[in-house]
Amino acid sequence: MPAAGEDIIMKKNRVMDFFSALGRSLLMPIAALAACGIVLGLTSALMKAQVQAAAPFLQQGLVYFIIFTLNKVSSVVFTLIPVLFSISISFGLAKEEKEIAAFAGFIGYYTFLVASSCMINSGFMNFGALKISTILGVETLDMGAVAGILSGIITASLHNRYHKVTFPVAISFYGGKRFVAIVVIMAMAVVGLAAPIIWSPVSMVIDGMGGLISATGLAGVFGYGFLERLLIPTGLHHVLNGIFRTTSIGGTYEGVEGCLNIFLQFVDKVDISELRPFTVFLGQGKMPMMMFGLPAAALAIYKTSPPEKKNRVKALMIAGVAASIVSGITEPLEFSFMFIAPPLFLFHAVMGGLSFMLMAAFKVVIGNTGGGLIDFLIWGVFQPGSRWYWVIITGPFFSLIYYYVFKSYLTKKQLSVDVSDEEPETDIQESTMEDKQHALAIRIIEGLGGHNNVSAVNNCLTRLRVDIKDMGLVNEELLKKTGAMGFVRSSDIHIQVIYGPKVEGIASNVREVLKY
Repeated sequence: MPAAGEDIIMKKNRVMDFFSALGRSLLMPIAALAACGIVLGLTSALMKAQVQAAAPFLQQGLVYFIIFTLNKVSSVVFTLIPVLFSISISFGLAKEEKEIAAFAGFIGYYTFLVASSCMINSGFMNFGALKISTILGVETLDMGAVAGILSGIITASLHNRYHKVTFPVAISFYGGKRFVAIVVIMAMAVVGLAAPIIWSPVSMVIDGMGGLISATGLAGVFGYGFLERLLIPTGLHHVLNGIFRTTSIGGTYEGVEGCLNIFLQFVDKVDISELRPFTVFLGQGKMPMMMFGLPAAALAIYKTSPPEKKNRVKALMIAGVAASIVSGITEPLEFSFMFIAPPLFLFHAVMGGLSFMLMAAFKVVIGNTGGGLIDFLIWGVFQPGSRWYWVIITGPFFSLIYYYVFKSYLTKKQLSVDVSDEEPETDIQESTMEDKQHALAIRIIEGLGGHNNVSAVNNCLTRLRVDIKDMGLVNEELLKKTGAMGFVRSSDIHIQVIYGPKVEGIASNVREVLKY
């Protein structure tokens, strides 16, 4: 019986690890889309007739040409979502030689397109009911982001299994990474041939799910916002967001699927009010909670901290508030209280759902993925008809509710944020920034149990994601002294260390020390 129980736990860990890695992989192209969205939003605002009338210099030849070019360049990326998904998922799920896997991801996706085209043009069946589009120069079945996700998962799986395969001397040339390309082409050709036959019922199920969510109205929007926050500790919110933003579950408009994809492709082409059904799942829903609620919670956390901890808590809260307000990155704040006070995190998730629901109820139309000040200004204040003022109206109520709920609970339970007794990096005395970063990376590796305990190091927007051999060797207290704000042990061999927006540089330095 124990053996069976352990087997179930191992399977659950593998499933969680897979979806966590998938979410991290989806984040890479989504982050690129968000960045392009900022450029697109800013240039779109500058091309508005009202803005150009107020600032005539924007109509001058060279200035307008630059704005127009940036607008077009930033918008074209939204037509490449499937191939970006295929490449990024292949890269993210690969355990070794990730660059080979990424290349194979592109090959696999293109093979899929060509094979599907062959089946459609074969006359084998009548495929007239399917959506046919020209993708990367191939007239083929258009499965949207689903094709990219499927291609990436299959490619990564084949890569992990075959990238080290060896053959007899006579055919040894075709082993290893070369065999990966061969087997990916063969596998994706089969998938591509089968796709037109099986896609119709599958797409009906996906569309039906999207229609069901749409039919639930404000309740569905609340549920989305609630789950989006509730899944934060697991990292699976990236999967939820990716599905809504790039597939028909998030809506379909003029043949384009996914709420983010729809908004960014049509924001300059239709009246902004027509995009309201799709922005309800985007950044607007986070803004009252991120720009007003969480900063008030941070103030309550600081106010209720013991006198001896106040200075350290203050520094932690200021950094977290800045990230939350400006860029919509909330995890540094969320991880400061989610484990010491789970009821507060549940309250936070409910308020997240309420934030989404209220913005939908007030007919706000602010797109893109972030819930911070940057997206608020570019996609709200600068966009006529966005009804951005409702964020400002509702925000103070979120501040009051968050402050008093957090202050009351923390005071009643006599809880305080767990901070290190030492200031982060106090004993790192190297003279240059490069030396300090190198020393910090060494300290982090030491906290993770040493070089030999680390199998792989990756990162998302806020988390250092590490595969390790022995969880018992991880020293959380030492990691806290390096600036870590929280930890998630998603399995016996995987730990996520929350560092906030600076994590990308940290991950790079750690990999450099490890010689990855």
